[in-house]
Amino acid sequence: MLARVWGASLVGIDAVKVGIEVDIAGGLPGIVVVGLPSQEVQESKERVKAALKNAGYAFPMRKIVINLTPADLRKEGPSFDLPISVGILAASEQVASEVLGQYLFLGEVSLDGSLRPVTGVLAIAAAAQRLGVRGLVVPADNAREAAVVEGLEVFGFRHLAEVGEFLRDRDRYQPVQVNGLEELRRGQIAAPDLRDVKGQTHARRALEIAAAGGHNLIFVGPPGSGKTMLARRLPGILPPLSFAEALEVTQVHSVAGLLKERGALVAIRPFRSPHHSASGPSLVGGGSVPRPGEISLAHRGILFLDELTEFKRDVLEFLRQPLEDGHVTISRTRQSVSFPAQFTLVASTNPCPCGFFADTVQPCTCTPRSREQYWARLSGPLMDRIDLQVAVNRLKPEEITRQPTGEDSETVRQRVQRARDRACSRFQTTSLRCNAEMQSRHLKQWCQLDDPTRGLLEAAIRKLGLSVRASDRILKVARTIADLSDDEHLQTHHVAEAIQYRTIDRMA
Repeated sequence: MLARVWGASLVGIDAVKVGIEVDIAGGLPGIVVVGLPSQEVQESKERVKAALKNAGYAFPMRKIVINLTPADLRKEGPSFDLPISVGILAASEQVASEVLGQYLFLGEVSLDGSLRPVTGVLAIAAAAQRLGVRGLVVPADNAREAAVVEGLEVFGFRHLAEVGEFLRDRDRYQPVQVNGLEELRRGQIAAPDLRDVKGQTHARRALEIAAAGGHNLIFVGPPGSGKTMLARRLPGILPPLSFAEALEVTQVHSVAGLLKERGALVAIRPFRSPHHSASGPSLVGGGSVPRPGEISLAHRGILFLDELTEFKRDVLEFLRQPLEDGHVTISRTRQSVSFPAQFTLVASTNPCPCGFFADTVQPCTCTPRSREQYWARLSGPLMDRIDLQVAVNRLKPEEITRQPTGEDSETVRQRVQRARDRACSRFQTTSLRCNAEMQSRHLKQWCQLDDPTRGLLEAAIRKLGLSVRASDRILKVARTIADLSDDEHLQTHHVAEAIQYRTIDRMA
C-alpha cells in the first residue's frame, strides 16, 4: 500500500515542503530511502524501526521504499523521523490516513518512541502558513515555538503513540494557543542602565545618535575608559522589537538551533559579542549545510566587536558587504543560501598597541611606525562604513569618585523612540526603517543643504580627505541629529556635530 506524508526541509531561513512517500510491497524485508537523503536521514531507518516496535506498533516485515520529493533537494537533519514513522504506519494501515495531507509532520524519534525537539520549526511554520497548510504536528518542546505563527493549528506530542491516537481521533485534541504579543511582552527583560556610566557626555550622546538612526559606532580610547560598558548599554536605549521583527529574529535563532529547548519568541534585541579569535565563517555563516553566523544572529540587534584591531584583517573584510547590503549570501556547490544581517555594528579599540596614545596621564610608549601598523589592520573601506567614530577619554579623578549623575536609559529611549517615529513617518512610502539605511537618492531628497552648511561640509571633506561614502554618512548622522532636535531641515550645527564624529579620520 502507498501512503504520503508531508514534512519540510530548511533552505537558509526559509523552508520547502517535502513529500514523504512510503510504499510497502511484497519481497525481502528491508527499507530503502531515496530522494537525496543525508546521512542523518539514512540513519533514521534504524531509529524508526526500533521506535515503532517500542511504541507498541507492528513493523511490517516486507519491502519498504521511502521516496523524498522533490528528488533534487538535499534532505538534512533528523526532523524526517516522525513523518517517515507516520508514513509507515499509514501504509501498513495501522493509523488513519484521512488527515495526513492537511498537516506537516516534524520531529526526531528516540528508540523508545518519544519525540525530541528539532531546529528550524518556526521558519518551517512561517513557510507552512504561506503555503496554506492547515497545521503542524511537532514534538511538545517545539509546539510553543511553532504556535507563534498565526493561522496554523499546532499540535505538540511527547510520544509516537500519542501521534497515532491523534490520527485515529483528531477531534479529541485541541491545538496549542500562544498569544504572540503577550509572549513578546513577557520575554522583555531589563538591560543594563545608562545611568551607571560616569561622565563620558560625548560618548553618551554618540550612543543616543546611534540608537536613533541605526548607525554603526566605534569607541576609541585607553584601557579602562568605559568603552565596553557604554556598548553594553546600547540595547537598553533601543526601541523594543516589534512583533514582525521578533518573528524574524526568532526564525534565525530557530534555524541556528538556539531555540531547541527554549520555547517561543526572542523578545529582546540580540547582542552578539564574538571573541577576536573568531573566524570568517563563524562571523558570516557557512558550513557544508549553511548555517547563520554571528552577523545573522545579531539581525535587528547589535554586533559588538571588542578590541577591533585584534581581529584578523581578512576576517573584518567579511563584514564589508553585509554592512552595506543588510544580508549575506553563502554559495555552495549544490545551493546558494541568503541570511538576513541588518545589524548595528558597535566596536571598541585602543588608540595604539600600548593603549595610551594622547592620554593625559600615562605616556605612550609606541613608535609612530607601530601606531601606523596598528591602524593598518583596519581598512579604509571598512572604516568608511562606520558612521560614528568617538574618542572616549580617561575619566578625571573627581568623575571617578563622584556618583553617576547622567540620564537613565528610559529617558534616553523615549527621545530615541520619538526620533525613530519621525523617521518612520518620513519613510512610510519606502522600505527604509532608519536613517542609516538611506541611499544617495534619499539623501538628495531629505538632506538638502543651504550654502553655509554645504561650505562647511566641503571644507571637512577637503581637510579630512573623506570619500563619497564617508561624506554621505556624515549627512545620515546629521539627519538623525536633526530628528532628535525635532528639526525638519538640516542646519549648520547638525552637520558640524556630525563631522565631530570622524575621530579616526582626524587621527590619520
